[in-house]
Amino acid sequence: MFRQSACKIMNSKIKGVLLGAVAAATYGMNPLFALPLYREGMTADSVLFYRYALAIIMLGVIMKFRRLSFRLTAGEVMPLVCAGLLFAGSSLFLFLSYRHMDAGIASTLLFVYPVMVAVIMAIFFREKITLITAFSIGLALSGIALLYRGGDGKPLSLMGVSLVLISSLTYALYMVLVNRSTLKNTPGMKLTFYSLLFGLLIFLWRLDGGLSLQVIPSWTGWANILSLALLPTVLSLWCTALSIHLLGPTPTAILGALEPVTAVFFGVTVFGEALTVRLMAGMTLIIIAVMLIIAGKEIQEYIRNRRQFRSNTGR
Repeated sequence: MFRQSACKIMNSKIKGVLLGAVAAATYGMNPLFALPLYREGMTADSVLFYRYALAIIMLGVIMKFRRLSFRLTAGEVMPLVCAGLLFAGSSLFLFLSYRHMDAGIASTLLFVYPVMVAVIMAIFFREKITLITAFSIGLALSGIALLYRGGDGKPLSLMGVSLVLISSLTYALYMVLVNRSTLKNTPGMKLTFYSLLFGLLIFLWRLDGGLSLQVIPSWTGWANILSLALLPTVLSLWCTALSIHLLGPTPTAILGALEPVTAVFFGVTVFGEALTVRLMAGMTLIIIAVMLIIAGKEIQEYIRNRRQFRSNTGR
């Protein structure tokens, strides 16, 4: 009986790791499908409008099939509107940054959002900044400094860096809002569905109510749009939710380090982006910093338990 129980737990952990890896890797595919659409003359607003609209339809079908409720309470409406605007803003600034810098570097810079969450929580919610957090912030800043010059040795576009850091900040604010509002108890798929739905309003507004929406120019364009809606959006978010359920939020978030790795891989192999030792060092520092931030509470808890154990046993 014990052996069966242990095997079941192990299988759940393995499944959780695989789902978390799939979630991170598919989210890192954003540039793989977005950049070819740019080359066909599409704007970031049109690309994101189609991505959000199709993802909403897909999520709606899944929710209906699983008999999940679409009903909103009065206390959920305004937080969801704000969450949707922040979520869409993060997508918009990231996709705009692809026009000014390599997608791999942009995706790595985006990955500093957990560091920003830690800083926001410390400033506005008086959460204590631990030694690990302070060290991680220093590592992240060092990594960003190394990334300031691109693969050709020239400084990165200030506009590109600014856009992706704003994208990271807006996503950090989205995470804080979800954690510190009535949305904390909203089911993940319902939260994502309405975040995308309300976020779609930004692109409708920027596209003059749909009048400036571009027609998808080719069948390859349709393939990229559908892939963008399915893989880095619906599949990634769904696998994230399942991984958190099986594995927990911290290990799932640590597996998110595969996001920039995937983006860099496709950037180098498909789009010919440069990859130097300095850029690899900068990316590595940022990924380590974020993993330390995410795992920081568990590390602190482990140290605290070890100290308590030693004091109780006299060792």
